[in-house]
Amino acid sequence: MRLKNKVAIVTGGARGIGKAVSDLFAKQGAIVIIWDLLADGEKTAKEISEKGNTAEFTKISVTDKVAIEKEAERIFKAYGKIDILINNAGITKDRTLHNISESEWDAVIEVNLKGVFLCTQVISKYMKDTNYGRIVSAASNVGLRGNFGQTNYSATKAGVIAMSKTWTVELGKYGITANALAPGFTLTEMTEQIPEEHLEGIKKQIPLQKAATPMDIAHGYLYLASDEASYVSGICLTIDGGVSR
Repeated sequence: MRLKNKVAIVTGGARGIGKAVSDLFAKQGAIVIIWDLLADGEKTAKEISEKGNTAEFTKISVTDKVAIEKEAERIFKAYGKIDILINNAGITKDRTLHNISESEWDAVIEVNLKGVFLCTQVISKYMKDTNYGRIVSAASNVGLRGNFGQTNYSATKAGVIAMSKTWTVELGKYGITANALAPGFTLTEMTEQIPEEHLEGIKKQIPLQKAATPMDIAHGYLYLASDEASYVSGICLTIDGGVSR
């Protein structure tokens, strides 16, 4: 197993890509701690445990530094280490430039950018203590190319890439790698509301002519979190079917 006995925190791990990451990591031997505000996280942890793997759920906001510090301390005391941080939690509030409100801008920045910063700031300190760590943060291919109606979202995802490159320089001497992962269009609970004809139009714009599944993305996270990627740091791994070619 590629993550045997590793302790992994997955933010936004209740459903969608985060759920796939949590499930895959647990199958690969990791002790998975799901951080999410959605009650679905309890169900996801239970499903993983029923398969004979190890997972637990904590209801927590990635924007609450006090709660993050308290929970990280609990995990470190319980397991003696925190090996992996998957910064997956994120939100969207899409509007065109002249229609987006300050509150919509602030909400997306708060979760997608500040949340990644806070979790990494707190948890990387524990990684430094053990001289080992894998930090993988959710970017997006729109952070590389932009997208209509996503000024706020694109900005946060570009920021995640830049922060990851900075952390590579700052944390590398402690045995910690920091990478970003940029998914393209992925079929999750959020996309189920898209009309079929619109969905088909999106697929036609992708060179591989299909959308990603959450597990397609999860395997990218697995690689970057594994010891096989011990010399990989500061990159943005794009998994989008060839859109960002």
